Amino acid sequence: MTEVSSLTGRLLVATPALADPNFDRAVVLVLDHDDEGSLGVVLNRPTPVGVGDILEGWAGLAGEPGVVFQGGPVSLDSALGVGVIPGDEETPAGGTPRTGSRDPLGFRRVHGAIGLVDLETPPELLAAALGSLRIFAGYAGWGPGQLEDELADGAWYVVESEPGDVSSPVPERLWREVLRRQRSELAMVATYPDDPSLN
Repeated sequence: MTEVSSLTGRLLVATPALADPNFDRAVVLVLDHDDEGSLGVVLNRPTPVGVGDILEGWAGLAGEPGVVFQGGPVSLDSALGVGVIPGDEETPAGGTPRTGSRDPLGFRRVHGAIGLVDLETPPELLAAALGSLRIFAGYAGWGPGQLEDELADGAWYVVESEPGDVSSPVPERLWREVLRRQRSELAMVATYPDDPSLN
């Protein structure tokens, strides 16, 4: 088995061959990956529900579009906050995310500048520190070894994340944008037609 901690903070980009409609053209930020399974959120599934409709106090901190995103098919009735604290994008050698006294109360760093926001924390405690915030309903989850099996089957491309991926103002373009910035043959996959039968 590969080193399981290596996927935390990275992006899973759905290959055109992935047949699950929940993940068609999905870009998933992996928030946790270990031998007990994996958890992530789909970054490019905005819903029509405004953040203010369900979490009024957080609406002013949510980036554009100011809507709730469908993070995945699991626990759609739960909310998860993912934020970016600017100026701390680098993960030190060894891959361990930085933690320490400069992280505000209610923020748990996941990878580089990206972290989880405790939505029970009063928003004003995080307002000055957060550069961006996204609210997700639900998440994507995999049991032990399940994600590794999907990777072996060619369902996902694994690429590095950038802090701006969390707050992309046009999330519908994220799948193509993430692929286009790759310095490999993956950049060509960005041109794959939405419906190959029309090609």
